[in-house]
Amino acid sequence: MALKRRNKVEATFSMSSMTDLIFLLLIFFVMASTMSAPNDIKINLPQARAKTNTRQVVAKVFIDNLGNYSVALGKQKAAPIEADALEAYLAGVQAQDSTMYIALHADEDIAYKEVVHVLDIANQNHMKLVIATKK
Repeated sequence: MALKRRNKVEATFSMSSMTDLIFLLLIFFVMASTMSAPNDIKINLPQARAKTNTRQVVAKVFIDNLGNYSVALGKQKAAPIEADALEAYLAGVQAQDSTMYIALHADEDIAYKEVVHVLDIANQNHMKLVIATKK
C-alpha cells in the first residue's frame, strides 16, 4: 500500500524580514550622512613634508596674520607695501629678470582670498610662483 504524505516540506526562505533590515540600515546611513557637516575636516595648508628649494627666487611676498603685505628682493629686508601697489611692483621686478620665481610666504591664519589675490597677480602676468611652506 502506497501512502502519500499530504504535508510537503518546502525549502523556501522568507525575504520580508531581510528587506526590512536593509531598508532600516539604508535610512540610518542616509540620515547619518546628511547630519554631518562638511567642515569636519581640519586642514593646515601651510605645512608640507617635501622640501623643494628654488635657486632663482628673486622676490619674496610676505602676508602676515593681519593681512599686511611686505616684499623683499634677494636677501634684502622686507619692506611693507600696499595690496594695490603689489602688482606694479612685481611687474617691475619681472621686467628686470623674466626667469625669476616669486616666493609667497603667507601666514596660515589669513583669509584664503589674500593668497588667491597674489596667485591672480602672478597668473595674469605669467610669473612663476612658489608657495612657501614649513616642514
